[in-house]
Amino acid sequence: MNKPASAAFVAHLDLLWQEVSLDVLREKYAKGAERELDGPEMARAVRLRVARALAAVEEEPARWEPVFLEALERGFIPGGRINSAAGAEIREVTLINCFVQPVGDSISETVDGKPGIYIALREAAETMRRGGGVGYDFSAIRPKGARVRGTDSSASGPISYMHVFDQSCATVESAGARRGAQMGVLRCDHPDILDFISAKREAGRLNNFNISVGVTDAFMAAVAEDALFELVHKAEPSPARIAGGAHQREDGLWVYATVKAREVWRVVMRNTYEAAEPGVLFLDRINAENNLHYAERIEATNPCGEIPIPDHGCCCLGSINLTRFILDPFTPEARFDAEGFAATVGVAIRMLDNVLTATVWPLPQQAAEAANKRRVGLGFTGLGDALIQMGLRYDTEAARAAAADWTRAMRDAAYHASVALAREKGAFPLFDASKLLASGMARRLPGEIRDEIAAHGLRNSHLLSIAPTGTISLAFADNASNGIEPAYSWFYTRKKREADGSMREYRVEDHAWRLWRARRGNDAALPEAFVNALEISARDHMAMQAAIQPFICAAISKTVNVPEDYPFEEFETLYLEAWRAGLKGITTYRPNSVLGSVLSVEKEAPRDLDESDPERRIRITDAPNVALQALRWPHRPKLSAGSPSWTYMIEAPSNRFAVFVGHVENGAPQPFEVWVNGEQTPRGLGALAKNLSMDMRAQDRAWLAAKLDSLAKTPGAPYSVPMPPDGRVLPVAGNVSAFAQVVRWRCEALGLFDGPEGETPLVDAMFSRKEPKSGVDGTLSWTVDILNPATGDDFAMFVKECVLPDGSKRPYSVWLSGAYPLEFNGLTRSLSLDMRVIDPAWIGKKLRGLKDLPEAKGDFFARVPGSEKQAVQPSTIAYVARLLIHRFGMLGILDPDGYPLAGGARLWTDAPAPGAAVETPGKVCPECGHAAVVRRDGCDFCTACGYTGACG
Repeated sequence: MNKPASAAFVAHLDLLWQEVSLDVLREKYAKGAERELDGPEMARAVRLRVARALAAVEEEPARWEPVFLEALERGFIPGGRINSAAGAEIREVTLINCFVQPVGDSISETVDGKPGIYIALREAAETMRRGGGVGYDFSAIRPKGARVRGTDSSASGPISYMHVFDQSCATVESAGARRGAQMGVLRCDHPDILDFISAKREAGRLNNFNISVGVTDAFMAAVAEDALFELVHKAEPSPARIAGGAHQREDGLWVYATVKAREVWRVVMRNTYEAAEPGVLFLDRINAENNLHYAERIEATNPCGEIPIPDHGCCCLGSINLTRFILDPFTPEARFDAEGFAATVGVAIRMLDNVLTATVWPLPQQAAEAANKRRVGLGFTGLGDALIQMGLRYDTEAARAAAADWTRAMRDAAYHASVALAREKGAFPLFDASKLLASGMARRLPGEIRDEIAAHGLRNSHLLSIAPTGTISLAFADNASNGIEPAYSWFYTRKKREADGSMREYRVEDHAWRLWRARRGNDAALPEAFVNALEISARDHMAMQAAIQPFICAAISKTVNVPEDYPFEEFETLYLEAWRAGLKGITTYRPNSVLGSVLSVEKEAPRDLDESDPERRIRITDAPNVALQALRWPHRPKLSAGSPSWTYMIEAPSNRFAVFVGHVENGAPQPFEVWVNGEQTPRGLGALAKNLSMDMRAQDRAWLAAKLDSLAKTPGAPYSVPMPPDGRVLPVAGNVSAFAQVVRWRCEALGLFDGPEGETPLVDAMFSRKEPKSGVDGTLSWTVDILNPATGDDFAMFVKECVLPDGSKRPYSVWLSGAYPLEFNGLTRSLSLDMRVIDPAWIGKKLRGLKDLPEAKGDFFARVPGSEKQAVQPSTIAYVARLLIHRFGMLGILDPDGYPLAGGARLWTDAPAPGAAVETPGKVCPECGHAAVVRRDGCDFCTACGYTGACG
């Protein structure tokens, strides 16, 4: 290791330190007198402290301290906890970033080797208090509605206990003034999986958790085949659940429900598409690849997902800065310093192995687990920038080949180093050569390394993992691109709150961008290799992960960035491709709301676009005549003698509500209204029933049928429910779907759809029967953010618009993204069909019926549309209706009360000007207070001030 510094290493020393690097280094990693030094000296002091602390466990500390320090200076960056606490005066703080803790199916006893819930809660709190994040698999906890024999009651389910863990995490401050991070996992076959998938959709819930679904190959095969799938648990259901159809299989497990796998998968995908969670873990792939497949079962990961680990397992992390090993960057002679890299990898493995000896363990079970397996996770950072320095675009086959070669080199050097350590210090106690070498990962090792392992053993059961490196990359790598990721942006402005409350701004720049400017000057054009995360296709993001996964024995933290207009069907296919490609998991991030967002590109043939205007909209080339007198009754008929109605109770897993369909018997029975009732009626269904009642009073059976058919396909949380007329249990896509199918059955029973179709004035008056689709150039939408603190609704509403033959602009679709009841999707789907009726009186009447709709305890203050004043809004849905009326008013279609404007002026769009900055809403930033925290490179990142979360 004692060799001259490479040319690449020397070149990086020429750059002056960025303020962001100094700030993060001083605030998160430097201790005591170290904070008083300037940038290079402060970094060296931290590295010297770490090198000395890790060398102290060697038989010859004086020999190893300079070797360790040189590795740190050359680009090895230990995990955040190591840099922060190794050799510091804080005696009880762990050097380990994250753990997985078991949770059993009991309140206070150990069951099947897993501690009871409140024992696990205490152990997690102790772990977080000492600085570690925690992941859990909650699948052992019996589902909601399971029998509790001891108290003769029904279980409340794992999600109810997750809230307890969430509050504990919010209360316990981790060492170093850092809040604990948590990962919650639930298996895809757990009976409460549908509630788990959408558990974070309600604002303010499980804020201290990332969540992931543990997916099996059997489930994915059922998705691919559109087959049924059983939700099972070993816990006995309650008598009520058994009476409802729960039964026991031959293997002893209880089947709580049978669902269509593809519908469950679609709910996972829809939530991930709209809210970036849950993530997906491919459990069977994880365990098949596991070096210790013979000694453990992995059920969960650490909070950022790069380390699948068993109960009480830990992630002992470090990363090597690849940009330090590019020789002659930005030149035709650019090349990778393979010899220097391999040498640094070898020393890094030794240092991480020493961490396991030097650290304080929060729990004795964690110490025993680490001693038996000595699991470490070495990875790299700066991949995106290193490829740029080599002249390679991240999204090319050449870049993937280079990344694979570097990762293979890291693997080989790491395994050679661990074999050498085994010869010197002994193999990990659970080592079994024949069984380890039969694992999926070990079978791909070169024959030479396999022979060495068989002859001498391994010091560490696992060696490699690629973690997010948010703050360590900022502090120690000049803001090199994070982990495996490409650069997110070349520069941004960071706002930092000072002690006196003032805000200071300074520029944060990407390392490769700085190095290019330092070499070529500020006026030099960026080469083609400079491509950032948002310019790379989703599949190319995933392809990079797939290229290097075969060489990593743990996993990879990778965020597949997809644009807001990415079609849902392609998004869903992306995850299927990830499974087929052999990935261990996949995480995506799609912005929830961006002003001026473009229309999703789908597989149907595109409509013509207005290419003459940069504010392009879909252009409708032909429109029908205006439909008048389409209503049989403009208002609810006054029936002095009353009217008959039919009632059906929908028994959903989380809700129980009644559907009423009223009809008149003047000649043929005619349904004219529908409503819902019950204490558990989902929010939004009442408004949908009000909207649908007007459709029932129309003289157009085809229109009503189209509405009901569309609503029956509305995605939600799928379940199986008894349906009329005989109580046969059928799968439905969610509450809206169940509601629509019940209403459709009643209308058919009344004979509404019997006989000739008759006149279809509303269908004939639609300027587009199917939703118009854009081409690849997209189209504009009007967007507004809606927040109701009373109910926790926090979402963006998007209104898509087109140009009619007369040149007027018309909204034709509305949809939502964010935290809101899924039943709202039924109302927006219904209103989108209403918008496509050419006569604006139709949508105007629908919106007038909703604009004053109250909700108990759901009123809130918000800005009056078109005004700077604030006023009480009766409900979230009422506010949605008022905003839509306002948009129709801006386009000269409706007046402020929702009535048509004959010949009114057409107004321009309020889309942002070309080049204007876009705003991405998110969680509230703890540093600057703006609601601007998004997921970037696997970490929390504030788009307003540059704050980076706990990663690294």
